[in-house]
Amino acid sequence: MIKINLDLLLVKRNMTVTELAEKVGMTQANISILKNNKAKAIRFSTLEKICRVLDCQPGDLIEYVEK
Repeated sequence: MIKINLDLLLVKRNMTVTELAEKVGMTQANISILKNNKAKAIRFSTLEKICRVLDCQPGDLIEYVEK
């Protein structure tokens, strides 16, 4: 299973979903889908924007977890 650690990174960066959505140029709903691990896919361009805003690497955001 692929897990998105967006909630952890937001806490570490002291940032809200609203702030991230504004800085990345996405809707809050789409950020929430990622945050709640409901996303089926993520575009590299979106991943790049999130990593730039949160000052992280893709591996900080995406994790593989065995079921």
